[in-house]
Amino acid sequence: MTTGENEQGLRKIVDLSRLISVALLCLHCYYYCYGAFLTWGITSKFTDNLLLNIHHTGMFSSPLYSKTGALIFLGISLLGAEGKKEPGKDIRKTIILFIGGLILFYSSTWILSVYESVFARAIFYFIFCIGAYLIILASGTQISRYVHLQFSTDVFNSDNETFPQEERLLQNEYSFSYNARYKLKGKTRPSYINIINPFRGLLVTGSPGAGKSWFIILPMIKQQLQKGYTMFIYDFKYDDLSKAAYNWLCQYEDRFACKPAFYSINFDDLKCSHRCNPLQPEGMTDITDAIESARSILLGLNRDWITKQGDFFVESPINYVTAIIWYLRKYEDGRFCTLPHVIELMQAEYKELLPVLNSQPEIEVFVNPFITAYQNKATDQLEGQVASAKIGMARLASPQLYWVLSGNDFTLDINNPNEPKLLCLGNNPEKKTIYGAVLSLYISRLLRSINKKGRLKCSLVFDEFPTIVVNNVDDLIATARSNKVATTLAMQDFSQLEKDYGKQADVIKDICANVISGQVSGDTAKSLSERFGKILQDRENITVNRRDTSVSYSKQLESAVPASKISSLSSGQFVGVVGDNPDEKIELKMFHAEILNDSVAMNKEMATFKTIPQVYDITDQEIMDNYFQVKYDVRSILDKELSILIRKHKERTNQS
Repeated sequence: MTTGENEQGLRKIVDLSRLISVALLCLHCYYYCYGAFLTWGITSKFTDNLLLNIHHTGMFSSPLYSKTGALIFLGISLLGAEGKKEPGKDIRKTIILFIGGLILFYSSTWILSVYESVFARAIFYFIFCIGAYLIILASGTQISRYVHLQFSTDVFNSDNETFPQEERLLQNEYSFSYNARYKLKGKTRPSYINIINPFRGLLVTGSPGAGKSWFIILPMIKQQLQKGYTMFIYDFKYDDLSKAAYNWLCQYEDRFACKPAFYSINFDDLKCSHRCNPLQPEGMTDITDAIESARSILLGLNRDWITKQGDFFVESPINYVTAIIWYLRKYEDGRFCTLPHVIELMQAEYKELLPVLNSQPEIEVFVNPFITAYQNKATDQLEGQVASAKIGMARLASPQLYWVLSGNDFTLDINNPNEPKLLCLGNNPEKKTIYGAVLSLYISRLLRSINKKGRLKCSLVFDEFPTIVVNNVDDLIATARSNKVATTLAMQDFSQLEKDYGKQADVIKDICANVISGQVSGDTAKSLSERFGKILQDRENITVNRRDTSVSYSKQLESAVPASKISSLSSGQFVGVVGDNPDEKIELKMFHAEILNDSVAMNKEMATFKTIPQVYDITDQEIMDNYFQVKYDVRSILDKELSILIRKHKERTNQS
């Protein structure tokens, strides 16, 4: 505690030290210029006896001893000197002056041996010695007032925003990890980012070029295939991820108990694409499957409907498509239950289609509102209910899409222990609106197939997740964990997710226990910064007033990774938080590190990758034949069913 008595005592010590320094300097001059004092007649018996006693101590055995003693006491007095500090002042000139004063102070001793005249020797020695002492005193006082602001060198507070991170490599049969390095108080240290429970969901964000695919997704795919994961990959820019996954599957296929098969869906290069019917009758066990399929395809075609679910003019088209899907599922045991047949059938005229649909008892409740509107000649209402679905589905009427969607090369149960698979769905950024709707249907049916007990561990990787619609993906992350389904959602920014998924986006963001983010900005950076929490940081405050300068130190809770830091991350630098298990605790879950990826070795490896093999050797004519076959099938169904209805109507008329 600082009190007036303490300050007064300190001033007395400072004054006494300076007085002793001056006294020693005076005695020094008196001793070594005694002849001049004797000539001037200003000596005394008292001073002579005092010098004699001091001489016996050895203090004046050399001029350097007594001078050094005077400087020591002067330095003590300068340590307690008060005065207004001057932060940021250039101290170099003062230090040069101080050193010059020291040199002059000690080198003045040569004067004692140069001049023969006692008088001249004394005068010049006094001038040099006292002048140098005053220079040292003045410059030393300035140095004592100087305050060096150490924190000014860390302009961006980088050292203060560092924190300890996990440096152990933690592994189990499901985990994957990334080798990294981080900074702690200015020192670079090795670390590991351990995803020991991927089944709790992984959310990856980062602006274009932040390194999501190169540093996060590709190493994750490789490690999961090494551990025998079956896998689904949504490859937005086909075949960036699919090619690597195919080659790594070939390399690590011995890690699986049953050899897995590779399948890919690609609408641009049909020769390298397998064929798969997402509406396979075997997977459509009840009408709820038809409802979910209809919802997936229509929400994929009309993204703005996601936020309007429940509205009359959204649910009506979904019910309409549901009725058509379930009718084809029940017709001849699902022989024609494919999306191309659904598209063609719903383009039929109401007077033909509605009676045919109404003949199936299970979908009467779905069809009844449309039949009522048609019978009451409410054409505007009927068109409002159906036209949006017909127009959207008509955009899918492509020979290429029909070819892929009408085949049955494989089933979607990729984690089947007897038939494990690696499935890649390829999109095209230029056609994402059309392809995304179909791929959404594939994904919807796939999720229903894999989220079951007794299956193999499975990984779902969604690159650019907001470009497709996946219904109830939050429920998937929450419920599929016990069935060993790991979900990875990669996106550029949370705003993309919010635009297309509405309120469901908040649930998706909050439910993932593992979060890895590269450079992002805006609300995404703020949201992540709040999620990462705060740490204790050192604070230094300097107050300069007229009399002196006070320095105070404190600790405050501040953001561990501020939003501004997240928005300025370099490529390869990531921040995030990881989840753990009850029996595998991770105390240091948060990280801010640079992931170390051997780019040279990885580029060499990828240069040796084989292209995805060709599946079909087809011609344009075969594709067109399949396209017209679908149209013929639908026309045959309508003609056959209408003839049956007409015959039954005649029979009832004759009976009556």
